[in-house]
Amino acid sequence: MAEKFGTPTYVYSAGTIVDHYARLDAALAPLDHLICYAVKANSNRAILKLLADAGAGFDIVSGGELFRVLAAGGDPAKCTFTGVGKSREEIEYALEQGVYSFNVESESELENIDRIAGAKNLRAPIALRVNPDIDPHTHEYISTGSHENKFGIALDRIAAVYESAAKMRNIDIVGVQMHIGSQITEAQPFASAIWKLAPIVRELKSKYAIKFFSIGGGMGIIYRRALESGSGKWWHDHGGESSVFSIRDYADAIVPPSRQLGIGIVVEPGRFLVGNAGVLLTRVGYIKKSGAKKFAIVDAGMNDLIRPALYHSYHEIVPVKETKSERERKISKIDIVGPVCESGDFFALDREMPKLDEGDLLAIMSGGAYGFVMASNYNSRPLPAEGLVRGDKFALIRKRQTWKDLVRGEIEPL
Repeated sequence: MAEKFGTPTYVYSAGTIVDHYARLDAALAPLDHLICYAVKANSNRAILKLLADAGAGFDIVSGGELFRVLAAGGDPAKCTFTGVGKSREEIEYALEQGVYSFNVESESELENIDRIAGAKNLRAPIALRVNPDIDPHTHEYISTGSHENKFGIALDRIAAVYESAAKMRNIDIVGVQMHIGSQITEAQPFASAIWKLAPIVRELKSKYAIKFFSIGGGMGIIYRRALESGSGKWWHDHGGESSVFSIRDYADAIVPPSRQLGIGIVVEPGRFLVGNAGVLLTRVGYIKKSGAKKFAIVDAGMNDLIRPALYHSYHEIVPVKETKSERERKISKIDIVGPVCESGDFFALDREMPKLDEGDLLAIMSGGAYGFVMASNYNSRPLPAEGLVRGDKFALIRKRQTWKDLVRGEIEPL
């Protein structure tokens, strides 16, 4: 793929994505459930089509994401619309397409949806997003379920807001939703949040005959795996799992409390389904020494994958080709950095790596989620290509941008 399409290029595995979806779906079989893939994790149309064909619904956070889902053949009636700042245009579009539910994040948003639905002579299906004030012990930028976050409606206001919603002429109360954060590394916080909201769910079911309880997403994945002693092979002991805890751990935690509620359960995973199904291919352009420091300067930059710069997140980096002689070479520390004019443009600092040479092809692992979707044209760098592997075949699913694309749409002033 690197030879045919160049680098940097994101590469995804269709088999891995479908397998993750199927195993999660099977684990939740004891529940009446709907899996709504969180489109923001990776929104390429080919990925969305894979999941739509597998039976997934979608969790969207913008009108543009809904447009993508429809373009991929997804069913709007299986889409939940989340987000704290839905615009009038987005709400109108979602109403026209017939989404499953608006996950409402504030009282003012609820009033706005009621007005817009009334003007269109439609009724809007809604679920209030409850902020359960649960600390998921994750990075502060991706924690969403505590009272200090901008998301959701405080627990002590939920009953009153539902009462207001019930009086609105253009609102249908269909469910309740929560989401406590992302990259959560243990199953217990999910169960704790469900138990905490269980009394409210039962009351809402009794009062308003709600159809579902959405427990959100946020299941973490493995970014760092152990280096097996005495060899160059990377391994982990989850039997094919890509999450920090297994699907069985997750199901064991959430199925019992959810089953007792006797209501439909919606889950909204994103990173879990696609994160470890993708890599970013990049090639070493230069090897540089500066005092005691050694740098491998690659052709991917923070504009292509911003997670290390933004979150100081760890991504495995492995040589794509590893010969016997390379495995026997001494491991040494090196910084793997990009060409962007920022000191924060790095993928690894003081990383122990086998000897790298100019021209070597590297794979930055766990790049399937929050990779391309967060890419930018910073430093006027074209967006990378994307490719998909299915069995022994591969195809381009997004063309690399050109320099001409960088100025497309720009207009000279009068």
